[in-house]
Amino acid sequence: MSLQLDNVTLSVRGETYIDNASLTLEPGSFNVLLGHTLAGKTTLMRLMAGLDKPDRGVVRLGGRDMTQVPVRQRNVSMVYQQFINYPTLTVFDNIASPLKQAKVARQEIARRVEETAAMLGIQHLLGRYPQALSGGQQQRTAMARALVKDADLVLFDEPLVNLDYKLREALRVEMRKLFESRNTIAVYATTESAEALALGGTTTLLHQGRIVQSGASGEVYRHPCNREAASLFGEPPINLLPMSIQGEECRVAGSRQPLPEAWRSLPAGEYQVGIRPHHWSLQPVPEPAFRLPVVVRVAEISGSETFLHLSHDQIDLVAHLIGIHEFGVDQALEIQVACRQLFVFEPGGELLLAPYSLRPALASV
Repeated sequence: MSLQLDNVTLSVRGETYIDNASLTLEPGSFNVLLGHTLAGKTTLMRLMAGLDKPDRGVVRLGGRDMTQVPVRQRNVSMVYQQFINYPTLTVFDNIASPLKQAKVARQEIARRVEETAAMLGIQHLLGRYPQALSGGQQQRTAMARALVKDADLVLFDEPLVNLDYKLREALRVEMRKLFESRNTIAVYATTESAEALALGGTTTLLHQGRIVQSGASGEVYRHPCNREAASLFGEPPINLLPMSIQGEECRVAGSRQPLPEAWRSLPAGEYQVGIRPHHWSLQPVPEPAFRLPVVVRVAEISGSETFLHLSHDQIDLVAHLIGIHEFGVDQALEIQVACRQLFVFEPGGELLLAPYSLRPALASV
């Protein structure tokens, strides 16, 4: 059964937490809520679960108005950032606890607990207590307790944020597999764009309690509806530069080029272009291209990647380069980007052209 939010608004002491949110999540879908800290992700999930009630709007599950239905009467599970397990219960009893509350038969409890534990690779830990588990094992236990219910709606509030990188990677893959054969609606909140892309499914962008855009994760990343969506979906955020078109020529921050064929439908005037940090290059790129002189402010090496914080004519830029590159502070460089890799935004911020296919932008949500 689908979950539908119709014009849902929630304010607390005069401050708007969720602003006129409308969203439909289909059964069997994996959905990511992506936004900065305090964007409204947790609040939106609490409204979905029934932990909070909206000031205005309606929450429907399978077409039924659930707005006033208390959380105890809903088939919902939620997993939080922190490992929330009962310390005095074994892993088996932790996982079984919602089934026992629902008075499920003992044999059925055993079957479902063992099946769920096996899916998450913790069947050998069923007799242990939480204090004897690693952080990853504790989070798997919490996830198993949420999944064993076979709930209509399962909510994950940044559940992997406290785990190490390798464990997070492994659990992301497992989570997608867990829901491929289920008719459950899964909702996963994160602040990380890379995590949203890795999880796939549908991504909904949230900013200051507003839904900015929602759609297939790859499509939202490649075709953000506006400048705001492009900035939200990317880490480091997209670079924004002024552009003007005059006759058969276009200028990006002082760098001139003949007007690319794909842009000839754009009238003369002022625009903004967006450049993903990983599209900058220190080497020649396919023509047509823009070249900018820049000055290095900080060169940040992270593993096998380098993040260059640059400035051009008082405009701050970030370049994401593969490999280790060492540069000095105030070192002068020239960076390049192919025109086919630019986003073009109108002055008001709406997307006009996107890279990759250079086809017209998708309509905003």
